[in-house]
Amino acid sequence: MNLNMKSFIRPQVVILPGIIIFVSCMILFPSAVFEASKAGISAWWNIVFPALLPFFIASELLAGYGIIQFMGVLLEPVMRPLFNLPGAASFVMAVGYTSGFPISASLSARLRKDNICTRHEAERLMCFTNNSSPLFMLTAVGVGMFHNPRLGVVIAVSHYIANIFLGLALRFYKRDDAGLLPDSSLGRQIWQKALTEMKNALRNDPRAFGKIMGDAVSSSIHKLLIIGGFVILFSVIIKISGIIGVTAVLNKVFIILTMPFGLSEQVVSSLSSGFFEITLGTKAAAEASGSLPHRLVAASLILGWSGVSVVAQVSALISETDLKMGLFIICRIIHSLLAGILTLLLMTSQSIRDWTAQPVMTGLIPDTTMSWTADLMFYSRLCMYTLTAWLLLAITVYIIRSFSVIKFRI
Repeated sequence: MNLNMKSFIRPQVVILPGIIIFVSCMILFPSAVFEASKAGISAWWNIVFPALLPFFIASELLAGYGIIQFMGVLLEPVMRPLFNLPGAASFVMAVGYTSGFPISASLSARLRKDNICTRHEAERLMCFTNNSSPLFMLTAVGVGMFHNPRLGVVIAVSHYIANIFLGLALRFYKRDDAGLLPDSSLGRQIWQKALTEMKNALRNDPRAFGKIMGDAVSSSIHKLLIIGGFVILFSVIIKISGIIGVTAVLNKVFIILTMPFGLSEQVVSSLSSGFFEITLGTKAAAEASGSLPHRLVAASLILGWSGVSVVAQVSALISETDLKMGLFIICRIIHSLLAGILTLLLMTSQSIRDWTAQPVMTGLIPDTTMSWTADLMFYSRLCMYTLTAWLLLAITVYIIRSFSVIKFRI
């Protein structure tokens, strides 16, 4: 009984004072809270909503018609040897690397709900498919903040390579965890198995097209509203943290931790902003006084960590499953460090420094002031390109394996 009481009371001791302080600050600083809320709503509507909506709707439709299961069987020969994951994880990886967080967590939770992967497989999957949006890194960070699109390329390359390396390393975590999908058969039998998986998915989900489409839109909007709530909430938390001095305390902590690296105080202070939210953090890193490599490293560290706001969004999206957050948080820290190290290594190369220092033709610089509609159309096209590339990869894998079997039999 005492143990149960202790387990019940302990979270309240931490959470309740925080809630009281938060509500009190909202009452004491209504103007600051209002401005922070407006900024959060603007960021969600103009950046997050158009970026994620096409991918959410497409993933719901593909899952409803069993396409993910069908393609998963075809891509099992790629995902299992490389990442020790079922083939359907390839869809999460493709979307996660082209759309931005936290959609990979939502799709990983969907695979777990549909019993396509085990708990440990889903946890590993969402750990290395959580990426910043390519448009955000290349355009918002590279062009808008550092005023050099090539620096955005350096950051993006470091970001993606670090996550792929993390995925390859995670294949050894719980490697004895048996996958729910059996290994794909060789030769033409793989098509039969893929069709069987798709038929089973359709049989288990007998909804009409109109119902599937309606559910896809409503589910996507519901998830985006949850994400929007967290964006607005953490926008307010960041503002309040600055007012009551929490950010200053974090600054001192990060200064102590990064003292051996010789980073300037302004560069280090950007990490405290990025600890909560990546946009404010990367902007502070770009505007800080310090050497360019150090500012780029700080931006990569922030993008790899992704911010407490994204961690909270991921926690909400997987709340209806048995997935845990411990491994995800550890991997965010590792990804942050790997991305920072890779960025530093790239910027120590004289050829890379010369390439980034070269003038860029105006016509090659992406437009950083696209309208909401233009953003939505851009990500809709990116979604179609991603699905097309995913389909072509599956066909290519099938042809190669079939050719190998025929050649072996001859």
